[in-house]
Amino acid sequence: MHELAIAEGIIGIVKSEAQKNGFSRVLEINLMIGEYSGIVPEYITELFPTAAKGTAAEGAAVMCSVVPAEFECRSCRYSGPVDRKKACCPVCGSEDLKMTVGRDLYVDSMKVE
Repeated sequence: MHELAIAEGIIGIVKSEAQKNGFSRVLEINLMIGEYSGIVPEYITELFPTAAKGTAAEGAAVMCSVVPAEFECRSCRYSGPVDRKKACCPVCGSEDLKMTVGRDLYVDSMKVE
């Protein structure tokens, strides 16, 4: 369950930002999770309270948004989404694709006081 380690990493970000910006409490954290990141958003929201206990983020709501994957076709230079079932370029049919978006995980924003 690497999601607990990820939740702990988010707490590290909260602590760093609290120190820089002087807030004492986090009300909400908005995460962006790539479609192909391998991270299960539900696990993050379930495990976050454990990681947040005793920190400025204790009791904070965690909102997860999944970022759809985008690919670049190395054959025709198409850039955009690809049908997961076909796994080929929708323009030229090539399977020579490079993922450009979709493996990321980042804190997009926080509501603090």
